Amino acid sequence: MKFTTHLATFVAALALPAISFAAPLYVENFEVDPTANWTLNGGPSDESADFFFDYSTVGIPSAPNSTGGTTRGMKLQANLSGGIFSGMSVSPNGQSFSGDYTLKFDWWGNANGPFPGGGSGSTNLSTFGIGTAGASAQWPGGVQDSLWFAATTEGGSSVDYRAYSPAAGTGYTAPSGVFAAGTGTSPDARNDIHPYYAGIGGVTPPAAQTLLFPQQTGATSTGAAGMQWHEVTIAKSGDIVTWSLGSKLIATVDSSTFAFGGGNILFGHSDINAGSSTDVNDVNLLFTLIDNVVVVPEPGTFVLCLLGALGSLFVRRRS
Repeated sequence: MKFTTHLATFVAALALPAISFAAPLYVENFEVDPTANWTLNGGPSDESADFFFDYSTVGIPSAPNSTGGTTRGMKLQANLSGGIFSGMSVSPNGQSFSGDYTLKFDWWGNANGPFPGGGSGSTNLSTFGIGTAGASAQWPGGVQDSLWFAATTEGGSSVDYRAYSPAAGTGYTAPSGVFAAGTGTSPDARNDIHPYYAGIGGVTPPAAQTLLFPQQTGATSTGAAGMQWHEVTIAKSGDIVTWSLGSKLIATVDSSTFAFGGGNILFGHSDINAGSSTDVNDVNLLFTLIDNVVVVPEPGTFVLCLLGALGSLFVRRRS
């Protein structure tokens, strides 16, 4: 085969999405009840996990990466009635990922309205991360064995975007430089009012949810991540881990400053204080929703292989 043909093949391969060449390491779309394949780690208060939840029953549309309009996902809740600062997390059984990889999933943070302020106890956190042993609850008041990220469901905190690790057990601060919004504290780079988050939020609850629960009126504040689907990416490349919502980078953490507790992934839900919601509809409206989880090898590995192959072709051509 001529060198030019080799080169054309190489260039065509690079033009394709690199991730398509990487066989998934793990996939869960929740279309078949996977409850037996997950472990729930609870905090000091009440918590709940439904791994086969039909979210159309609360008026939420099909997730971006679902096929055929399916509406099954994982619903997570915490501290609905216990009145104790608490949180929970879940991890798939028997999973451990190493090297460079990317965790992708669809996320919806639901809150009880009306908006933008939300109803009683509406400010909760949706949480997700990597590097856990999967044997302890990962939440703001617990002991961290992983790197995980969080966002409030309706922007009701002064710290709406968060990151935690064994090196930052109570959360990374804005001056740490972790957040893409910068290091400023006025406004805080973690607060949804920061201009960096202006492309997020400002959405109304789904009409189907408002029909079921008339309190779900108004629109979320600009910068608030809840009440809409986000395609979330957590990518590990060497020691660097990034968290993005769609194409928007939210945080970057250098994991060389701590040791991971394990190799599993996690998803969770947490309250931000000791109070529980008094809303009679909190069980139906205050939760984290996860769908279409996939872990793939970091695509850069494939590109490096192609570059190596191209170098080999050049050597052959010169000889």
